Amino acid sequence: MQHEQFLRISRLLGEEQVARLHAKRVVLVGLGAVGGMCLESLVRSGVGWIRIVDFDTVSITNINRQILATHETVGMSKTRVAEERIKAINPECTVEVLPLFVNNDTVAEIVSGEIDLVIDAIDSLNPKCALLEAAYTRGIPVISSMGAALRRDPFLVRKADLMESWGCPLARAVRTKLRRRGVGRGIEVIFSAEEVHYTYKRPEDEEYADFNEQISDQGRRRNVLGSLPTVTAVFGQMLAHLALTTLLGSETFAGREAYNPATGV
Repeated sequence: MQHEQFLRISRLLGEEQVARLHAKRVVLVGLGAVGGMCLESLVRSGVGWIRIVDFDTVSITNINRQILATHETVGMSKTRVAEERIKAINPECTVEVLPLFVNNDTVAEIVSGEIDLVIDAIDSLNPKCALLEAAYTRGIPVISSMGAALRRDPFLVRKADLMESWGCPLARAVRTKLRRRGVGRGIEVIFSAEEVHYTYKRPEDEEYADFNEQISDQGRRRNVLGSLPTVTAVFGQMLAHLALTTLLGSETFAGREAYNPATGV
């Protein structure tokens, strides 16, 4: 059954690579619009062990863009919905559920054990920085999604090292915080180069409460930002592909653009 399920991937990448994916251990933090879509592709690609982390529940406003959100799942914990979906897609995938909020007290548990990759799909500043710092300082490969809300053009979504990203207010705030903590290059991110006029919590304003763009738990104010399913889905799929590239090596997915007669290149 499992061999047939992943036949099309093995035909493209080879059976050895599929077997490698079955053996990989991944931590995915954040099951919103980007994280949920990322999870979908990781499971369908055959990743064999996934720890999912999110403390939130599905709300009605999630339905426009989050793959885990339907009228039937409103009010349910996102980790429960995600676990059921994973098992429905690949019953042989091992799932570890942590319904936790990411902070300095919980981050050690979140990144504990033998982990091949940490994927950050958190949409708030301080928890994001805590997770990235924890993985980075422990030498665990980590990738991250920056801000997907407020963007209208999915063709402006890019991949770069965090320290070389541009145009994203969240990425700028994360860079500033992490540099102060000694974190440098080596964290690849998915971000949008689209210009937006929005100010995230300034890292120097430590007296302010943590900024969180969607969630009001943990004493944070709710700040609902506009977002499109087309943009967040592209973020999630690119994050998933970056994860697969990190797990298997970029040479596995190396493609070459075909000759374009219009440009002669």
